[in-house]
Amino acid sequence: MIDKQLMQKRFSERAKTYDQFANVQKKMAHKLMMHIARPPKTILEIGCGTGYLTKLLHDAYPHAKLTAVDIAPGMIETAKQRLGATSITWRCADVEEVTFHETYDLIISNATFQWFTEPKQTIAKLVKQRNNGGQLLFSTFGNGTFHELHTSFAYALAKQHIHEPLRIGPSFPTFSEWLRMHAHARGHEQFEVEYFPSVRDFFLSLRHIGATNSTSGRYCQRPSVFKTMMNEYESRFAEHGFIRATYHCIWIDIT
Repeated sequence: MIDKQLMQKRFSERAKTYDQFANVQKKMAHKLMMHIARPPKTILEIGCGTGYLTKLLHDAYPHAKLTAVDIAPGMIETAKQRLGATSITWRCADVEEVTFHETYDLIISNATFQWFTEPKQTIAKLVKQRNNGGQLLFSTFGNGTFHELHTSFAYALAKQHIHEPLRIGPSFPTFSEWLRMHAHARGHEQFEVEYFPSVRDFFLSLRHIGATNSTSGRYCQRPSVFKTMMNEYESRFAEHGFIRATYHCIWIDIT
């Protein structure tokens, strides 16, 4: 279960450093733009973050009425600074809780839906906010994200004979599960790999984008487990002196 208050706090705190480390998320945003079906007159962006996708949308469709929403006030402020004095409507809100009174030609979101508590219900709600012929288009992450980390952590638990249901970080739906969240969903998946000098550097990059543990539940905090996990990670998933971290990127289109 996602702790929304903790997530809001962490993303706000990391708004200034997010863009420097969110390389995969930027690639996902550009690929989203390629799948917009037709020029929209009204746009709702979910989880605008620092405004990276917002600017792409504004530059591509300068005359569209654009509303950008994010749960983290720090992200909204950073996005406003990026875009300057524009006609964009900014809204700080939790999309899963808020009610929308307008409909849109395009509802779009980059790397946000994986943080939803009830993604299927939220997708159903957003689909109803489309105009006739409108499009819901989003990118997210799948269960293969950071599989190196999860494999190394499972190894560390087993080696220390810990059989409790502990985890490290959130678990995301599979590609098939994302597709099954709506009858008309289409999509594709792709794996992106990033490389870091060490596991500590990998963790630091996650901290800089606010994507550290924002879930409630049971987590192992034993130093010995983390030491074993890091050693296993760096010995098993190293290539030419760097460790790899895989992102399972998913794009979903509902038209």
